[in-house]
Amino acid sequence: MASTFQLATMILPQLEQNTHGVEVVGMFFFDENAHILRKGNDIGERLNQIAQQQGMLIMACDQCALRRDLAEGQFDQCGTGKVKPKNMIEVGQVGCFPQLYSALSGNLPNLVITL
Repeated sequence: MASTFQLATMILPQLEQNTHGVEVVGMFFFDENAHILRKGNDIGERLNQIAQQQGMLIMACDQCALRRDLAEGQFDQCGTGKVKPKNMIEVGQVGCFPQLYSALSGNLPNLVITL
């Protein structure tokens, strides 16, 4: 319930009202939490809007996304950058930690929280 409860009712409202207190440079989603990144999901669409406004990286685990029909590719491609998002919100990306680190290298976070 991290995405449907904590993200939707606590974190997103703070980001939308600019009261979160820190700059969020990215979010990384695992397991069932990746479902909110599906195009048309209310929470995901809100996140998409905030991410566009604030330049935030939104990425789902590539293996988790493949298992949930949110990506195209093969499981043996996970971690290589060859798995591509599908059926995801506009800003949604997929990858593994190598892709996450690379994508955040221009604006390294002080703290990493995963959902």
